[in-house]
Amino acid sequence: MQFSQNWLYSWVNPELSAEQLAHLLTMAGLEVEETSLAAPEFSGVVIAEVESVIKHPDADRLNITQVDAGTGELIQIVCGAPNVQPGIKVPCALPGAILPGNFKIKPTKMRGQVSNGMLCSAKELGLPDEVNGLLILPANAPIGNNIRDYLDLNDNLLTLKITPNRADCLSIKGIAREVGALTQTALHPIEITPNQPTINTSQPVSINAPEDCGRFLSRVMRGVNADATTPTWLKQRLERSGLRSINALVDIGNYVMLELGQPMHIFDADKITGKLTVRHAHEGETLACLNDKTVTLNSNTLVIADEKQVLSIAGLMGGATSSVTNDTQNIVIESAWFTPESIAGKARQYGFGSDSSFRFERGVDFNLQQQAIERATTLIKEICGGDIGVITEATAILPTTKQVKVRTTRVAKVLGVAIAATDIGIILQHLGLNPQSCDDGFIVTSPSFRFDIEIEADLIEEIGRVYGYENIPDDHTNGKLNMVALPETQKPLFSIYHQLANSGYQEVISYAFVEEAWEHDLAGNTNPIRLQNPIASQLSVMRSTLFGGLIEILHNNLNRKQNRVRLFEVARVFNKQAEKYTQTKKIAGLAYGSILPEQWAVTTRNVDFYDVKNDIAGLLSAHKIDYRAAQHPALHPGRTAEIIIDNKVVGVIGELHPRWTQKYNLPQSPILFEVDLNAVLTQARITYQPVSKFQPVRRDLAFIVAEQTTAEQLITTLATVTHPAIQEISIFDVYRGKGMAENTKSIAIKVILQSTEQTLTDEKVEEIMKKFIDIAGTIGAQLRT
Repeated sequence: MQFSQNWLYSWVNPELSAEQLAHLLTMAGLEVEETSLAAPEFSGVVIAEVESVIKHPDADRLNITQVDAGTGELIQIVCGAPNVQPGIKVPCALPGAILPGNFKIKPTKMRGQVSNGMLCSAKELGLPDEVNGLLILPANAPIGNNIRDYLDLNDNLLTLKITPNRADCLSIKGIAREVGALTQTALHPIEITPNQPTINTSQPVSINAPEDCGRFLSRVMRGVNADATTPTWLKQRLERSGLRSINALVDIGNYVMLELGQPMHIFDADKITGKLTVRHAHEGETLACLNDKTVTLNSNTLVIADEKQVLSIAGLMGGATSSVTNDTQNIVIESAWFTPESIAGKARQYGFGSDSSFRFERGVDFNLQQQAIERATTLIKEICGGDIGVITEATAILPTTKQVKVRTTRVAKVLGVAIAATDIGIILQHLGLNPQSCDDGFIVTSPSFRFDIEIEADLIEEIGRVYGYENIPDDHTNGKLNMVALPETQKPLFSIYHQLANSGYQEVISYAFVEEAWEHDLAGNTNPIRLQNPIASQLSVMRSTLFGGLIEILHNNLNRKQNRVRLFEVARVFNKQAEKYTQTKKIAGLAYGSILPEQWAVTTRNVDFYDVKNDIAGLLSAHKIDYRAAQHPALHPGRTAEIIIDNKVVGVIGELHPRWTQKYNLPQSPILFEVDLNAVLTQARITYQPVSKFQPVRRDLAFIVAEQTTAEQLITTLATVTHPAIQEISIFDVYRGKGMAENTKSIAIKVILQSTEQTLTDEKVEEIMKKFIDIAGTIGAQLRT
């Protein structure tokens, strides 16, 4: 929210500079994002009256003016503005003036005519530009006065970043109350007095959605002048709050919203048929909105309607058919309270928001509606005239106030500093919480403007904010942290990051919210975890695999001519079984393109399954890894394997299925892997053994097996032979072809034997080899001769 410092100081004046005020508010939890002057720096500009205007003899678009700038004599200035005329008062930059952009004014000649200054437009002074030409000032503007003083251009603008729980600070009234509490400065609020009706006319209202609208007020005013000019002071305050002036009636509604925090709407009374009702929209009803958009309403939308049609979306946007124009003579002022839940999400649902919805969805004071309608009535009467009708009110379900107790001993324990009970009482009083003393503290009845005061901790937070966190001594906030070493059986997480980075992978971070199609394609998940309120329509479900984010990032890189990509991500995935939800940390990677960067010394080839398998072996080097052919929704059949540790599947590796390669517009299939992070981080306890001083023995065994027998089956079978000298059993060759019977193949096995106690004799080696040959025979493997 943006606001004017001078406007705020008309309510409460702590005599702080803009910088001091910004620091005060920020330290109290109301972050000030920016402070700026109401206008850029310039000097030497005064108020002048144009006395005469004649055409320039040598230029069609220029005029020669004589102006009175309060110097005691008329000044000749050549001006090209289309709206210059005798009798108007305008800003005049005299010689020596410096305008925004360091533009210096000095006497000059324009087409042969002397010009001793410059008549200024709003744009040339860095102000909002509403007309094409000079900035015309009111007729009572004092000639010769500095324009910065007259227009209050030394005012400061502050922009607050209001957190969702502090809707009470979305108004000058709320900020003033906060500043008064922080500085213990007296408030000087505006006086709002009831307006006595001058006509016995009212607008009937009713509430058909009592759970969503607790209060609905209306007042008729007749004979108003909608074409009246908005006063400069009011227009200025709106502009300095980031709102543009539209017309007097709309400006007054916006002004009351900024001043008190109550959004309002003004209808043209002659465009309303019968009673005004707050109800839910009928499915399919349409409304032409004030922002020139026509929307089709859903039944979850709260609307204000008459007996004929919908007139506005409650709390969001008015309709064009009932809007006020410069020809409006009779109006209905509407002021209502809607529950935050009924307004929240509607801005995103319909694709537009408003200052009203921003406030309603965070919570508006439910006792403010009558004050706001009285304040608006007073301003309309002063500016637009008219006769005042009777207020009509309908009420339904309103929030109940809560009594919350805060103990002084608890305040001291939580904040770490003892604050006197009298000081606590003063803080709570200045916050408008009206504390009542009790035995060990205070009892507070949560006010209607503070939805977030529910428990004792809320009050302690308020006390701490106002007391000042920077006033709490450092010795109360110091703590000693003991850095506990990781267990020997667990790797540091960052060692995994460094290991993958050293292998050429780059870490990426993707959304946990993904497209539903990704879950169906890449995880085979037909019932993903759906989000009730997604941040975007395409991010509607929670991911159960990291593959989708990696493929999207690959696609983005390929679009930017990056043809060799290595990615990894460490993140959570989410699953559900029945009504039970789980989240598991995974590490996933993707490799695409050539195995090495392009160079002259190496023949280029694309990365393949075995290259990535080698990277995984490095990650899981502390484990004995097995691989088993598998099926996976995202991966190519026949080019996919499960990763197994201790007979437990911990991950998967494979080439992306050609179907998804084509669907996601990839030139070729990347290699993907996904592994449980716990398996990667876990390692066996280190054991030490002496290095054998005896020579190792190698024996090669070639077995003829049936084609359907896998290498894994053979290795697993041979591994059942146990002997302390067996160090390694691995495959080094597979042969098919000449000399082999049909549907058979030869698998060559390397066996390394080494004892730490003695030299192995041929007899001992042959004994072990015979055990290998015999056990291999149990799966039909025969020794190849």
